[in-house]
Amino acid sequence: MKKGEIYEGIVERIDFPNKGIVTVDGVRVTVKNALPGQRIRFLINKKRSGRCEGRLMEVLEPSPVENSAIACTKAGICGGCLYQGIPYEEQLRIKEQQIKDLLDSVCEDYEFEGIKGSPLHEGYRNKMEFSFGDEYKDGPLALGMHKRGSFYDIVTTPDCRIVHPDFCKILTETLQYFSERGVKFYKKLQHEGYLRHLLVRRAVKTGEILVALVTSTQTDGLDEDRLLEAWRERLLALPLDGVFAGILHIKNDSLADVVQSDETTVLWGQDYFYEELLGVKFKISPFSFFQTNSLGAEVLYETARGYVGETKDKVVFDLYSGTGTIAQILAPVASKVVGVEIVEEAVEAARENASLNGLSNCEFIAGDVLKVVGDLTDKPDLIILDPPRDGIHPKALERIIGFGVERMVYISCKPTSLVRDLAVLKERGYRLVKACAVDMFPATGNCETVALLSRGAGAI
Repeated sequence: MKKGEIYEGIVERIDFPNKGIVTVDGVRVTVKNALPGQRIRFLINKKRSGRCEGRLMEVLEPSPVENSAIACTKAGICGGCLYQGIPYEEQLRIKEQQIKDLLDSVCEDYEFEGIKGSPLHEGYRNKMEFSFGDEYKDGPLALGMHKRGSFYDIVTTPDCRIVHPDFCKILTETLQYFSERGVKFYKKLQHEGYLRHLLVRRAVKTGEILVALVTSTQTDGLDEDRLLEAWRERLLALPLDGVFAGILHIKNDSLADVVQSDETTVLWGQDYFYEELLGVKFKISPFSFFQTNSLGAEVLYETARGYVGETKDKVVFDLYSGTGTIAQILAPVASKVVGVEIVEEAVEAARENASLNGLSNCEFIAGDVLKVVGDLTDKPDLIILDPPRDGIHPKALERIIGFGVERMVYISCKPTSLVRDLAVLKERGYRLVKACAVDMFPATGNCETVALLSRGAGAI
């Protein structure tokens, strides 16, 4: 087997998050985005130390479990949803096995509670960042998601299955409006053009919608005020299930392809909306961190709350606390909750939300956990960890272990990072008591995991 050669084979399984495994002539090959049971053609593009990786060229035969009728029209082209076309129960089975295999690789004698599905497996996302561009060079204006494997090409997604239909109506109307007027999109290499992104957020519980058009300041003779006013009126005339809380214009001249604000103007309404989780109310702004699956987040946090157990008269540290969701859910039954989060806007939102919910025993600190955790004066009785995808910095993990708490609850959005940190925790005297997968991201290869760790046989 040589680099550059083309082979065919049947995918045996898929390892987290998207690594299809094929065996050809006794050699194991990893092919990304290939699904179990598919017969595929692939090109060997990496070979080193006896390991081979292939690039998927063509699906010759679908998997026996695939059903094209339940996939959207852009399945396999859009880079968003790996498991489009696979029935939801089969998706859960695949993810459950992936996470158990990962946990089993570092831990033993623990209870694996399987996987909990999302209450909604279609139309579940409450936030989307759509990009303007073209599907091919010098093609018509597109608005949607990046094409799989491409940094530049954009696939228009008018019937995306993982968002509420209101998202699709707003996307379609916005694309039609700016296409009719010949407005140019921002080209990343040349740093020229006007249209950059369309940010849409929609609360599941309240139905409130926040929309933001993100542009550069390169108006190139456009009558920007009239252009945006007419766009706003087109949106307000749409027949939606939800209601607009605000329509915004965000200016962003960053050279990086990120959604951020140099200046924000409210075109209609306000620059925030409200959502509720487990009876707690949250005020959300355009860039607030908030779980993208509201109903799934309730399952996740209810699971975490069950793992935390009794908190009466106890001090809880919520590290990597985001907008303080977990802290505020636990606060009514704890002595004190201390949250640490590096994003200052998220900390301000957490403080505001705690005040909104009448919680006076929450303290939120802005700073990097690595730098802040050593300066905390409270002594925790238990610690909740909800780090970003890369997991916990090794030095920060050592300082967290230094508190010597009997129990930790680790919430992970990337099980491979969790497994790496579990190996360290195990070496330092913690054991995995139980774990549960929670599918927050149906149709994609991602999944959350909740793990309870204890120090000492009697600490549960």
